[in-house]
Amino acid sequence: MEAYYKGLKKNICDCDVKNNLDKVDEEKNYFDILNTILDTVNEWLVVTDDKGIITMMSRAYKEFLKDPNPEGKHVTEVIENTRLHKVLETGVREVGEIQEIKGNRMIAMRIPIIKDGKVIGAVGKGMFKDISDFMTLSKKINRLEKELEYYKGELNKEKTAKYSFEHIVGSGKKITDIKKMAQKIAKTDSNVLILGESGTGKELLAHSIHNASNRRFGPFIRINCAAIPSELLESELFGYDEGAFTGAKKGGKKGKFELANGGTILLDEIGDMSMHMQAKLLRVIQEKEVERLGGNKRISLDVRIIASTNMDLEKLVKEKKFREDLYYRLNVITIKLPPLRERKEDIEELANALRIKVSNRLGIYVEGISSEALRYLKAYDWPGNIRELENVIERAINLLDSDLIIQPKHLPKRLRQNKKISYLDTKKTLKDIIEEIEKNVIRECLEKTNGNKNKAAKILGLSRTGLYKKLERYNIK
Repeated sequence: MEAYYKGLKKNICDCDVKNNLDKVDEEKNYFDILNTILDTVNEWLVVTDDKGIITMMSRAYKEFLKDPNPEGKHVTEVIENTRLHKVLETGVREVGEIQEIKGNRMIAMRIPIIKDGKVIGAVGKGMFKDISDFMTLSKKINRLEKELEYYKGELNKEKTAKYSFEHIVGSGKKITDIKKMAQKIAKTDSNVLILGESGTGKELLAHSIHNASNRRFGPFIRINCAAIPSELLESELFGYDEGAFTGAKKGGKKGKFELANGGTILLDEIGDMSMHMQAKLLRVIQEKEVERLGGNKRISLDVRIIASTNMDLEKLVKEKKFREDLYYRLNVITIKLPPLRERKEDIEELANALRIKVSNRLGIYVEGISSEALRYLKAYDWPGNIRELENVIERAINLLDSDLIIQPKHLPKRLRQNKKISYLDTKKTLKDIIEEIEKNVIRECLEKTNGNKNKAAKILGLSRTGLYKKLERYNIK
């Protein structure tokens, strides 16, 4: 390189010596800076002129090729299996090509340098000095892509309905009639009002209606109107534009109605909504469009509304605590979910479904629930409904120890102290009920005697042979 510049200086005309020497020195400074950059980044990089003569090469590449002075040589003399001279001929870049040099398979990039439409040189770079490096990076990228898909999936879960009618447990007449009705109205776009005490499964039913509807591929957005302060509820429901208020997010934010466009929005605990917000909600329902806070653009909506509450909306309307016009907008189709105390025929089925669900979640094997424990479950009034039943089942499973079956001793005291145990809702004959009582008394007696059959027989007033016959008859082990 030094010889090149000396020769260049020697051939300059005397008349232009000073100006041209300055230009040459400036050009040399640029080359020196570029060389320094190439050597610093520790990459395999080579530059040629339009004839394929190497003008620059990074130190790392020189060290690998074991050629300290490749400048001035043709690229084919220095780099094995190069195609830079072909790129000079075609003017077409080559990226991601595999090239073998000294037994090393690398991934190369070859780019022509074009000025004023003419190829004046080319740049070659080893993107990966060994294919194993590429494979390692590829695995990392694949792993990151999978993680990204997972988190995207988790984010999308917030906008999708998780449950369907198959998740609604119970075969009693009341819940069966409700499921049939809900499946019919799911096919329409009418607003639905779901009434019921806390813990009766209002949200589960809303999910099921959405998933059985023509909107099932659209978003399902849920908002708890009681959990958000009234001053924040408006921005949550309708969104806001940038600068709408102090602390507003840059770029603004979409509201729940916008997010639900093309799908369904569940307004949970609608009875807790303030009168001020009820008026704004009514306008959105009537006009089928929304305007963000601080904005002036109206956004058209195609959203089905499902509202739910544990309050008596008719009573609130009479007390002037809920707008009558909004009530009739929401109350197109009403479904009232019965409390658990009114559908005790489903308790055994529900309890066993919850047993499976909770045992899977906790990783504890549970075979079943004893008939005596089930009687206590059926006798209780369940003010907390299905949610309370699930808590009781979870508590019992945690107390099992070596037991595999939930017994009355695993149930809370408030259930075991209940004196209103009834057998009439079992739909069994008197003979069947008596046999069931006898079987449970024998089991309880054996439990108290730690399995000692002689003691149990004496307590029960039976002969040892008589006890064995009953154990065999009732398949008690």
